[in-house]
Amino acid sequence: MSLFTIDNEKCDKDGICALECPAHIIKMTKQGPALIQGAKQFCIRCGHCVAVCPKTAFSLEFLSPDQCMPIEKQLVLTADHAEHFLRSRRSVRRYKDKPVPKDIFEKALTLACCAPTASNRQIVKWLVVNKKEDVVKIAAHVIDWMRYVSKTHPQVAQAYNMENLIIEWDKGTDRICRDAPQLVFAYASDEFASAAADCHITLAYLELALPGFNLGSCWAGYVNTAVNHWPNLAKELKLPEKHTCHGILMVGFPKLKYYRAPKRNSPDIRYHAG
Repeated sequence: MSLFTIDNEKCDKDGICALECPAHIIKMTKQGPALIQGAKQFCIRCGHCVAVCPKTAFSLEFLSPDQCMPIEKQLVLTADHAEHFLRSRRSVRRYKDKPVPKDIFEKALTLACCAPTASNRQIVKWLVVNKKEDVVKIAAHVIDWMRYVSKTHPQVAQAYNMENLIIEWDKGTDRICRDAPQLVFAYASDEFASAAADCHITLAYLELALPGFNLGSCWAGYVNTAVNHWPNLAKELKLPEKHTCHGILMVGFPKLKYYRAPKRNSPDIRYHAG
C-alpha cells in the first residue's frame, strides 16, 4: 500500500503538501503529489501533509482528514486570551484532600501528548502515582536521601535547604510532595538524545492543560533529583532499565484561588549583530 493517497477530484495541485513536509519526501509532478524514493523510511508520521491540505484531498495510510480535529476559528486564542491564559497559570502547592479522577487526568494527559517531540518520535512514557499513601512513601524516600546527603555532603545539603526540610518533615509537614494526591513521572529511554527536552516540553504542556480540568500542578524538583541519586527510591518506582526520569509533577485540585497575576521580569534579549 502507498504511503499516501490523493483524492484527485479534490486536489488542485497547489503543492502545499510538498512544501510543508518536514522530511522533504513529497515532490510535485504534473500528475500531482508523488513520493521520493525511500519515502517510507524517512516519513516521521507527523501528519502535516494531511493537516495543511485545504481541500482534504490528502490521506496517509495511517491518517485521513476525518480522523483529525478540525481547527475552529472561534476557538483560536487571540493575543489577549493567550496573555491571560499564560500569565494566570500558577504553580499549585496546596491541594484539596481529594483524589484526581482517572478519566479527567487521562484527558489532560492526552492533550499533553500533543506536545512536539524530536522527529515526532513521541518517546515520553508516564508513571502515575495516584494513591496518597504511595505519594507519602515516595516523599519519605526523598527525606531518607536528604538525611544521607546531610551526613555525607553537608555543603550540598545546606545549599538545597535540606536540614529545614527534614526538620519540618519530622514535625509532620511535607514540603517534598506538598500533600499532593498524585505524582506524575515523565521518563524515556536513554537511547534518545532528545529524551530530556521531550519530557520537559510534554510536562509543560500538561501543566498548561490541567487548569482547563480544574486541576493544578507544581514541579517536584526534590523528588526528581532523588530518583536519579537514591537507589531505594529508584527501586520503589521500578522504572525500566536504561530509562531516566526527566521530570515530575505534583497534581491535584487547588485548595486556593488566585485573583491576580504577579509581574515577571521582562525578557533579557540580545539580537545577533552579525
